[in-house]
Amino acid sequence: MNRKAWLAIGIAVFIPLIFYQIARQYGVNMPRRFFADSVVTKVKDGKEITDTVWHRVSNITLQNQLGQTVSLDSLKGKVIIIDFFFTHCASICPTLTRNMRHLQDALKLKDDMHRVDTTFVQFLSLTVDPAHDSVPVIKKYADKYGVNPDVWWLLTGPKKTIYDFALNELKLGLQDSVSVDSNFVHTDYIALLDKDRVIRGYYHGTDTAAIAKLGDDIVFIMLEKDKKRRSTAFDELKPLAIPIIVILAAIVIGVVYFSRKRKTFES
Repeated sequence: MNRKAWLAIGIAVFIPLIFYQIARQYGVNMPRRFFADSVVTKVKDGKEITDTVWHRVSNITLQNQLGQTVSLDSLKGKVIIIDFFFTHCASICPTLTRNMRHLQDALKLKDDMHRVDTTFVQFLSLTVDPAHDSVPVIKKYADKYGVNPDVWWLLTGPKKTIYDFALNELKLGLQDSVSVDSNFVHTDYIALLDKDRVIRGYYHGTDTAAIAKLGDDIVFIMLEKDKKRRSTAFDELKPLAIPIIVILAAIVIGVVYFSRKRKTFES
């Protein structure tokens, strides 16, 4: 077999492996991080290394629609999706809640059909009118919109706690200075937090395209490599790697073989 034939076989064998390793190592274009708290510069092995400390959303403790006291600290290791609403809102809130419901159902469908674990996602909807939205009121609202309490909490509590969280921790005012009023937070923004509670995106919850982008980014965050643990995000691709390589190699060998036979016949 000549050098060109061996080169073709090598390409067929190694290119799938290379792309597999790239995907496994780097994944896709991950959602960016927001709001650096500080930048630390240190010297390691004679090299200067810059490490960014990203803003980590602080804990908050509220009551959900079941009357349970819950907190962000109880959601360790989960991707968190947060929006704001009030039950007697007649403008953006119904659309926002329905779109969150569609996202909830889409993840459940993915779980059922593709056996993908979607329990890593937790939806949170905080009322901005807690004086009116008591636990029974938000429970009725949750039932009306098909909220699954296993993965989606509607939350109420002290107004100051909720507003400080929205403005100082999620920094919604820095994203939409027109519609986010410190006296009455009324916005369709949805915030995405990763497993370290770092903000990774803001999405207009009344925009179906933005909701679709949020759905994609949730999956990307799930695939993101944990520096402390071996990534298993692409483990399901492993059984396919060898068959693909074998098939491609067989195709190339076949092409090379018949090409040589043809040249022999023509000569």
